[in-house]
Amino acid sequence: MERQTWKPGNMLYPLPAVLVSVADKAGKQNLLTVAWTGTVCSDPPMVSVSVRPERYSYHMIEETGEFVINLTTEQLAYATDYCGVKSGRDVDKWKEMKLTQIRGDYVQAAMVGESPVNLECRVTQKLELGTHHMFLARVLAVHVDGRYLDETGSFHLNAAKPLVYSHGRYLSVGKELGTFGYSVKK
Repeated sequence: MERQTWKPGNMLYPLPAVLVSVADKAGKQNLLTVAWTGTVCSDPPMVSVSVRPERYSYHMIEETGEFVINLTTEQLAYATDYCGVKSGRDVDKWKEMKLTQIRGDYVQAAMVGESPVNLECRVTQKLELGTHHMFLARVLAVHVDGRYLDETGSFHLNAAKPLVYSHGRYLSVGKELGTFGYSVKK
C-alpha cells in the first residue's frame, strides 16, 4: 500500500497520559488529564505541560505557578479518561474517582496517592503557542511508590503497568525489548 500525505498535525504517539494536579491560591484542588507533556531538560530537570487557556485548571497553574505531574497506570485508566472529559467547574474529580490526595514537599497541589510517580513542578516560563499554552517547569521533587522498589532500591515503573495515549486511545505499555545502550554492548 502506498503512503498517504496528510495535512500537518500531531502524530507523535504514543505519549504518557498523565494526571496533572493543581490548586488555586485559596487551596481548591483539581485534576486534569494531559497528553501534551514531556521532558525538556535533564539538568536542571525540567518538564512541560500544554493546556488550553479555557480549561478550568489553566488559571490555577497561571495563578500559582505550580502543578504536580502524576504518572498513570492501567488501574488509573478510567480516572484518567474521566478527569480529561469532566470539568472541575462542575464536579470534584478527586471525590468522584475516589483518588487519594497526598501532600507534597514543595507545592500546594496534592499528589495522586494511587500514582506510581509524582513530580512536583514550578513553572519557569509560559509560551503562548496557539490552541495550547505550554508551561515549562522545573521539577522540584520526584516521589515514587515504594511498592515498585526492589531490595537494591532500583525502581521498576513497568511493574506499575504505565498508561500511554495514542491517537485517541489509552494503551498499556508492552514488553521490554532492550535497555538503553543494548545495541552497542559487547
